[in-house]
Amino acid sequence: VQLVESGGGLVQPGGSLRLSCTASGFPFSRYGMSWYRQVPGKERELVAAITSAGDSTNYVDSVKGRFTISRDNAKNTVYLQMNSLKPEDTAVYSCNTKIDWQPYWGQGTQVTVSS
Repeated sequence: VQLVESGGGLVQPGGSLRLSCTASGFPFSRYGMSWYRQVPGKERELVAAITSAGDSTNYVDSVKGRFTISRDNAKNTVYLQMNSLKPEDTAVYSCNTKIDWQPYWGQGTQVTVSS
């Protein structure tokens, strides 16, 4: 199982970024996917999740209306569109899946929101 994130970077408050996570090594279309974020010294936080078919999503309250999770099963990729970014969104963002209750993580991508 391999998860590779991309798309992070430095953005000004109010800006947008789209994160991508490309998966390999497992039947991607059969598994739900999630995005988490972590700030040094704090616990990892679940940001958004999507079902295997992409027909249901959920979000942490702090990003509702600003972030959108989606997936393209033909490309084995899950996305996180982040709009109206705030300094408090600064974190390392990682994608995640669980296979037979075993969690798998990507290496993470840094998102920094600062003027």
